[in-house]
Amino acid sequence: MIIVNVKEGESLDRALKRFKKKFEKTGVLRELRSRQAYEKKSVARRTQVKKAIYKQGLNQDNV
Repeated sequence: MIIVNVKEGESLDRALKRFKKKFEKTGVLRELRSRQAYEKKSVARRTQVKKAIYKQGLNQDNV
């Protein structure tokens, strides 16, 4: 359960923004979407490899 303490004089929009950030970090929504449709292990592995290649390419550009 996510708990967001609202400070004295803090606007509700600010507290809602902090809640959304915490919720995004937990990854609940991402996992829910991934479970909506079954994905074969071979397809999941392929997408994971593609992401790794993409990230590695980004790291090489920075160096």
